[in-house]
Amino acid sequence: MGGSKMEGPSAPAVRRDPYEVLCVSRDSTDQEIKTAYRKLALKYHPDKNASNPEASELFKEVAYSYSILSDPEKRRQYDSSGFEALEGEGMDMEIDLSNLGTVNTMFAALFSKLGVPIKTTISANVLEEALNGTVTVRPLPIGTSVSGKVEKQCAHFFGVTINEEQAEAGIVVRVTSAAQSKFKLLYFEQDVNGGYGLALQEDSEKTGKVTSAGMYFLHFQVYRMDSTLNALAMAKDPEAAFFKRLEGLQPCEVSELKAGTHIFAVYGDNFFKTASYSIEALCAKSYEDTTHKLKDIEAQILRKRNELRQFETEYRKALARFQEVTNRYSQEKQSVDELLKQRDTIHSSFTTVARSIILGGVSNGSSSKVPSEDFKGESPGEDGNSDGKDKSSKKKWFNLNLKGSDKKLG
Repeated sequence: MGGSKMEGPSAPAVRRDPYEVLCVSRDSTDQEIKTAYRKLALKYHPDKNASNPEASELFKEVAYSYSILSDPEKRRQYDSSGFEALEGEGMDMEIDLSNLGTVNTMFAALFSKLGVPIKTTISANVLEEALNGTVTVRPLPIGTSVSGKVEKQCAHFFGVTINEEQAEAGIVVRVTSAAQSKFKLLYFEQDVNGGYGLALQEDSEKTGKVTSAGMYFLHFQVYRMDSTLNALAMAKDPEAAFFKRLEGLQPCEVSELKAGTHIFAVYGDNFFKTASYSIEALCAKSYEDTTHKLKDIEAQILRKRNELRQFETEYRKALARFQEVTNRYSQEKQSVDELLKQRDTIHSSFTTVARSIILGGVSNGSSSKVPSEDFKGESPGEDGNSDGKDKSSKKKWFNLNLKGSDKKLG
């Protein structure tokens, strides 16, 4: 669970010796520098000094000094030539707060009435007590389960002692809550001064009818799923919700534990109520098949993640092409509909002209005779010869020379 980073402050106007700021000597080890930084950063942490602006400036100075001494190359340059050696790189540095253990700021499960997520992180008081070694550590034997209720923003600490055989086989620590409480599972490293510094953090997630979190120390690279990774990008782009889904699989910083006692804690990650939980530590020797399956399935997920990265590029191109074709479809459909509409309008105009002709309307400024009137004018009854024509017509029919008719009459 790599620590998040935030941009650090510019160099203070009056720069003090980083060793002096952290209260360490020039021959201090990396661990001693880290421990000193943790103590001072917690002491001046803004969460604990909201009404003290001087503490905020001291916090920045401590972080700035640590950004120099925690980097082997920057420390070497400073030791040889002072701040001048760092001028070329600029003094806007990154502060790696993962060593402080107060990063990985998460959103709580609860939301305000306005729908605004409530930010939460591990209480600075809990981290400070752990670093000072003043916390109460309860024993958690391998193969046993312990239940409890932890108050909001507080932590219950457990010591898991393992022998060489168990360390070689690997161990698993899991926490579940049948009440679906919100909590964090924490792992602390032991500092040289006897205290404990936060090293790993897992947030509980809902799995079925319970919430759970687990840590796996199995002698090979194990991974955690960070569901908050790229959450903002996924919210803005629904398509990314699928393609970025596997990006949250991140390597853990610790994959194995040595024989000895290791400190874990269950932290109540809720602002309003206690968290009910059950914690257990197991030796992986009894779960060899399950361990191999985990290693295999995570390898498949990593391969699938690489495939999805490539497929996303293809998909985006195809989607853009589809959008282009879809837009043309809409344009062509609109064009065809418009042409047919114009055609129907022209047809309608012809129908209107024909109707005006039938009704005796005026076309091109002249009157038109109705065909029935012309036909009536030519009818035989008008010149008085209709009878004659009828008689003549009858005679023609009666005087027809039918073959064989004379013979019959004779």
